[in-house]
Amino acid sequence: MSKMKAIQITTPGQIDVIECPKPELHDNEIFLRISYVGFCGSDLNTFLGKNQMALMPVIPGHEIGAVIEGVGSKVPSFLQPGMTVTVNPYTNCGKCAACRNGRVNACEHNETLGVQRHGAMKEYIIVPWEKVIPANQISPRDCALIEPMSVGFHAVSRAQVTDSDIVMVIGCGMVGMGAMIRAALRGATVIAVDLDDYKLELAKEMGATYTINSRTDDVHRCIEEITNGLGVDVVIEAVGSPATYIMAVDEVGFTGRVVCIGYSKSDVSFHTKLFVQKELDIRGSRNALPSDFRAVIHYLEQKKHPVEPFISQIVKPEEAFDTMKYWADNPGKVFRILVKFN
Repeated sequence: MSKMKAIQITTPGQIDVIECPKPELHDNEIFLRISYVGFCGSDLNTFLGKNQMALMPVIPGHEIGAVIEGVGSKVPSFLQPGMTVTVNPYTNCGKCAACRNGRVNACEHNETLGVQRHGAMKEYIIVPWEKVIPANQISPRDCALIEPMSVGFHAVSRAQVTDSDIVMVIGCGMVGMGAMIRAALRGATVIAVDLDDYKLELAKEMGATYTINSRTDDVHRCIEEITNGLGVDVVIEAVGSPATYIMAVDEVGFTGRVVCIGYSKSDVSFHTKLFVQKELDIRGSRNALPSDFRAVIHYLEQKKHPVEPFISQIVKPEEAFDTMKYWADNPGKVFRILVKFN
């Protein structure tokens, strides 16, 4: 049996390049040659031993740019060898409440590639044809940015953002940037909040009208000035810390919507009277739907903004350990690290 190269998070703090068997193609599957895979925040948390959902040891990777190498005998003809694609990395059981309600992105039994099951950081993967998303007008490199942006796009859909809304996005990482881009595309006025001035400047280029550095600015005073004391219509929380969760509830206006993407690693204490007093809609946002992937692909095809600023580094598999160690030591300086295969 032929072998291929893969990256494995072996134990917390340790990444190895391993050899594993090359997969075999079946009737309803597609054989993908991996070009680029992104390291995301969940991979960093797995590396740091903070991701309780992750298999261990695990081959990470669910942000995928690939080329179809082969197709099974029962794969529809619109999927052909040579096509550039990305992958929907989630599973859905079809039986739980979320699946029955058509919200398969929130399947109770979801297993995301690279988290609850082995992922795509290897030279080749096999996936069911239904999970392959064609993106022929986009380079394999840029395809690796589609999944994290789609998570931000999905949050904007959950918030039901319109052109009359003022939307505050807390966190200018890759997912937060996706939320800002989508909200701006819908015509909303966007306020970007982050600790890092470089990310805030980039947020302006991507469509944010206002930026607030929460380390140096008085966030509440800034929001009061921007909204004439009304508070924002929508807050999208894309950090996952107690401070930002509390900020979201404090700064949203009466009858506003709060959408939570980030997982807080510790408990959050709220003054719940604000939930009732403001009559808030507080919504979770998990993963993304196929329609969100399509919306990101459409956006990238328009080439409205360069994506190079989102790519902090492109590394070889053998450089993965040093790169993740750098990210762990410098969390504010990284958008996306892409690992290049083949």
